[in-house]
Amino acid sequence: MGDPKKQRKKFSKPSHPWQKERIAAEKEIVTKYGLKRKNEIWKMDSLLKNMLHRAKTIIGEKTSQSELEKKQLLSRLYVLGLVKKDSKIEDVLNLTLKDILERRLQTLVQRKQIAKTMMQAREFITHEHIAVGARKITTPSYLVSVSEEPNIRMVHAFKIQENREVKEQKAESQ
Repeated sequence: MGDPKKQRKKFSKPSHPWQKERIAAEKEIVTKYGLKRKNEIWKMDSLLKNMLHRAKTIIGEKTSQSELEKKQLLSRLYVLGLVKKDSKIEDVLNLTLKDILERRLQTLVQRKQIAKTMMQAREFITHEHIAVGARKITTPSYLVSVSEEPNIRMVHAFKIQENREVKEQKAESQ
């Protein structure tokens, strides 16, 4: 099959590196959602821009192909929980970066109180302690669909709890 090629970047950097307002807004998002680097923001922003671009082109065209793409885009966004079932294509234009960040696995693990903080949720995910259904997901940026959301669970919950109790007993005995 040949040599594996270098993966392309899945995001574009901001056009100007030193904008105080943008940097402050990104810093707030990083702390709120427990992101590791700003390029995670840029990846989600690129994903949002692609969705918005598709919606704008679909609105501008009136062909049978654009109707098919409209149905596909709306159904994909509905599955991800970003729009409602009876939404129109114009509702896609109202999506924000925060809407997408709320659907990340890391955010949902913390919101379901499996982890106490966003950073702990990230740690659980990367250390393979979180499963969605039968699959262990190791990517904190995994976008969880609405049907998968109730299936988010801790894999080794008993072992982690048991380790905590052993440590507490050791600390008490000393």
